[in-house]
Amino acid sequence: MPKILLIAGDATEDLEFFYPYQRLLEEGYEPRVAAPSRKKLQFVVHDFVDSFDTYIEREGHSWPSDLALSEVDPDEYAALVLPGGRGPEYLRNDADYRRVVTHFFDADKPVAHICHAAVSLAPLGVLKGRRTAAYPACAPDVEMGGGVFVDGSAVVDGKVVSARAWNDHPDWMRAFMKVLREHAPANG
Repeated sequence: MPKILLIAGDATEDLEFFYPYQRLLEEGYEPRVAAPSRKKLQFVVHDFVDSFDTYIEREGHSWPSDLALSEVDPDEYAALVLPGGRGPEYLRNDADYRRVVTHFFDADKPVAHICHAAVSLAPLGVLKGRRTAAYPACAPDVEMGGGVFVDGSAVVDGKVVSARAWNDHPDWMRAFMKVLREHAPANG
C-alpha cells in the first residue's frame, strides 16, 4: 500500500484535510500526516457569510500528526497532498517543509494542493510555468511565483492537481485519484 504524505499545521482548513485523507484511505493508500512537530493539530473551518466581503473562520476538528517534518524522508512517499487554510502561511517558513515539498516537484511525483496551499508553493519556485488553481484571493501569489492562475475546480498540470477551495472537492479528488492510479497505483 503506497504511502501518501499530507502536510498540515495548526489552522489548516478542516474540510481540506479530512476529505482527501478519507478518500486516500478509501482508495487503498496509507496517508501519513506530517507537521512542524508531532502534536495534536487544531484545524479551522472557513465559511461564507452574506454580509462579509471575505470568509470567516471558526474552530474545527483536531487531529494528531504522525511525524514531524524533520523526520520525513520524502523518498518513502508516492505522492503529496497540501490542504489550505491559514496553515500554509507559516508552514512555508519551515526549512523542512521547503525541503520535503521541493522534493516532490523535483522528483515529478503526484501532488495535490488546494486553496491557500499556493501561498506556500509560490516562494519555492515550483509554480513557475504551471497552470494552477487556488483560492481566488491567492491569484497574485500564484502569479508572483511564476504560475498561471486558473479559476477552476480541478486544474491538472502534469502530475499536479489543484483546486480553489473545499467546495471543489469532488472534481479535485476525482482528478487526483486518476493521476494516482496512473502513476502510483494503490495495488501496484
